[in-house]
Amino acid sequence: MRRSSIRALAVPGVLVLLVVLVALAAPILPLADPVRQDVANRLSGPSAGHWLGQDEYGRDVLSRIIWGARVSLTVAAVAAALAAIVGTLLGILGGYFRGLVELVTVRVAEIVLCFPPLLLALLVVTLLGPGAGTLVFSLAILFAPGFARVAYAETLSARALDYVTAQQALGARTRRILFLTLLPNIAPPLIVQFSLTVAAAMVLESGLSFLGLGVVPPSPSWGLMIRGARASMEQAPLLLFWPCLALTGTVLVLNLLCDRLRDVLDPRGKAAGRPGFLGRLIALPPAPAPRQAPGLLTVDGLTLSVPGPKGPIEVVRDVGFTLAPGETLAIVGESGSGKTLTGLTVMGLLPAAVKPVAGSILFTGRDGRVRDLLRLPEPEMRSLRGRDLAMIFQDPSSSLNPLLRIGSQLAETLRAHGVRNGVRDRVIGLLRQVGLPDPERAADAYPHEISGGQRQRVMIAAAIANGPRLLLADEPTTALDVTVQAQILALLADLKRAEGGMGMAFVTHNLAVVGEIADRVLVMYAGEVVEEGPVADVFAAPRHPYTAALIASMPEGDAERLTAIPGAVPQPWAMPAGCRFAPRCTLAAEACRATAPALTEVAPGRSSRCLRWKEVA
Repeated sequence: MRRSSIRALAVPGVLVLLVVLVALAAPILPLADPVRQDVANRLSGPSAGHWLGQDEYGRDVLSRIIWGARVSLTVAAVAAALAAIVGTLLGILGGYFRGLVELVTVRVAEIVLCFPPLLLALLVVTLLGPGAGTLVFSLAILFAPGFARVAYAETLSARALDYVTAQQALGARTRRILFLTLLPNIAPPLIVQFSLTVAAAMVLESGLSFLGLGVVPPSPSWGLMIRGARASMEQAPLLLFWPCLALTGTVLVLNLLCDRLRDVLDPRGKAAGRPGFLGRLIALPPAPAPRQAPGLLTVDGLTLSVPGPKGPIEVVRDVGFTLAPGETLAIVGESGSGKTLTGLTVMGLLPAAVKPVAGSILFTGRDGRVRDLLRLPEPEMRSLRGRDLAMIFQDPSSSLNPLLRIGSQLAETLRAHGVRNGVRDRVIGLLRQVGLPDPERAADAYPHEISGGQRQRVMIAAAIANGPRLLLADEPTTALDVTVQAQILALLADLKRAEGGMGMAFVTHNLAVVGEIADRVLVMYAGEVVEEGPVADVFAAPRHPYTAALIASMPEGDAERLTAIPGAVPQPWAMPAGCRFAPRCTLAAEACRATAPALTEVAPGRSSRCLRWKEVA
């Protein structure tokens, strides 16, 4: 733990520890009996024998405050701990599994929130009778839904991030994903929730004791002390001041400690320390070492659908292309054209709602076997990911686990596929290979401690760690500035040459990038391939109006204004009849609106989905 973290925790930690130690040491401290009455000296002020005076029954106020701290802290801490365990478990399960599990866990727990807190606590205490045990039970029921909602919301945010998807793709057990990947990343807000719950539980316990429904007299309790002092506060106002001061001060110190602890446990905060037990992941079992063999990828007739109110809706239709070893294929198109879904299908990482309904994806691994990735069992598909197949995602911030150091994440990628010896040296070598300055320092850094361009280089290092035969890059330069973008493109080109025979599919909407890095280009629109061919030929003479419009919309030279494509990509459930681009096309005729054109070969190595392709160029 860094010195700044220790300093941040020092003051609130010492204060909380002092309160807890004094409460625990109450039986051995030289204190007066907290229940012994001295009616003759009732309401006496502070004295040498009674530092804070005596209450309405002549009992020692200091002794009752210290003994009362044992009761208040115990009831609040135990109730908050039970609520945290139950509520967090319900929230994580509901947020991760959704559906019926969400209904049974989170939604049922939220029924408790419909009742006013004090009235619900009064109901439970009335039914079960007053006492510390009843208070713990009622407060745990009362506060568990709060933890469930926080855990549920944080799980929903985290489960969609790429580093969680990567754990699923690597075949990690569900409990490992829940408790070693999700839980550490949602822990900081739960810690804050715990501090608020302890504070609220202490206040509520005092309120119930004040009403006579909490701790049973003559046991000391801050709530009972406030209740007793109310009747005599005009004669002895300090009797009301001391328990209120103890309650308020303890609550404030607890909140301060938990805020500082949250910052220390979350390395994205100001005080980042080394990963503790919350940040460690267990290495996955190794995959067998494959043999080298040529060959790559053939996608044929790929069709994907999602459920709709009137039946399945095709979001990708009849997509086909080939990729040779050492070749770079650019897949371009506007948002919603199906580019990313096509890449995720190759990797076997489709969202649950998207289903492949037709087609095949034939991939030749380095062992020489040809596999249909679309029908491959998940265990076998898992053995290919990260080894034969790798993917660079668009947003490295969501792809890297924020609670793990970069070196740990790269090491896991290596260990998952059988690397056991020299892992640290291999990690440093990968970071050096992708051009990170001072790779030793970068390996010990958290993702938030390096720039966006450096995070993208880390993602590239993870993708090439096991020497894949096929690398899919999903818009890896979108969020980067022009200078860093050029560096990343040059790096990918160098890596492709160095790997020898590695094919790359580059998903992008930037045609300038296509011209710089790709050998062939595949243009997609509204879930269909509309044109394919060598980059130079397609740029020089496009054979589809959509391709021509994309090229015309590129900023070029000293042009004063850009040419915009009218309209927008149609929604999957509202596709026009005939050619899908016809509503936005300046060359569209009646035949285009009546007939859906097929993808036709228009020249050797080139194809177009247009009835009037001869007129386009």
